Amino acid sequence: MAPSFSDVIRRRGLDAGLDAVGIASAEPFDEALAVIEERKERGLHGGMHFTYGRPARSTDPSRTLPDARSLVVGALSYHRSPPVDPGAGEARVAAYQWEPHYDRLRAALDVVARALGDDGFDAVVLVDDNRLVDRAAAHRAGLGWFGKNTNLLLPESGSWFVLGSVLTNAPLDPDPGPVADGCGTCTRCQPACPTGALDTPGELDARRCLAWLVQADGVFPREHRVALGDRIYGCDDCQEVCPPNRVRARRVPPPELTDRGRAVVDLVELLRLDDDALMERFGEWYVPRRRPEYLRRKAL
Repeated sequence: MAPSFSDVIRRRGLDAGLDAVGIASAEPFDEALAVIEERKERGLHGGMHFTYGRPARSTDPSRTLPDARSLVVGALSYHRSPPVDPGAGEARVAAYQWEPHYDRLRAALDVVARALGDDGFDAVVLVDDNRLVDRAAAHRAGLGWFGKNTNLLLPESGSWFVLGSVLTNAPLDPDPGPVADGCGTCTRCQPACPTGALDTPGELDARRCLAWLVQADGVFPREHRVALGDRIYGCDDCQEVCPPNRVRARRVPPPELTDRGRAVVDLVELLRLDDDALMERFGEWYVPRRRPEYLRRKAL
């Protein structure tokens, strides 16, 4: 029997390099909107704008494409073997920033969007874009479940994935609904958080999350400076202890990181650079208001 158009679209995504592809309806994400608004009201966003700035837009795909009907959601692995531990005067960068994984994700989703366009449909690629709640879309598409560390966990694969979607007016056949929770009684991620930002299962307090605090405006909180340790961008602690991530690493050895300089930063060198050199080297990071003094703050 000939494959359906939906199956063809899924196969285009996989052939383009995606590790997993799911299809979901483009109905509004009402539950996600309620959660975002409730947590924002409690101050758990810690001033974060990306997810919390315009939740009514990011949870309603029709705000981006008025006649939206479907979401083609892709996951791309960024799991790499880590380099040696940082030495004296060096700092660690979170794994998702080691290589331009979002560029690879966008390129693969562009292939899907072109396939939809060739058949006469509109298609919008949404990658690292606050017009869509990526986790909610991937959850609806059946790619994984929400872990206690709030990451989306793919069955037998874990959470070392970047997520993105193609929003389209094509009437695609959706995949079965969200997968069952796979965490069970496991709570390893919660005590692993250096600041207790995951004290409530499935809920992140951004006011204590190191990954957010190194990106936040203003003064870095004194009470979390010791916990920051040798991190300069991001924090992977809750992922590193997660059993699906550890089991997958043993079963499917990840490729080696090719450029240690993307994972480890020489802090003295960073502090010696002028403003232009700082932004040229680290400008791909999120830097509040694009002001290079925040890079120096991280180093100090």
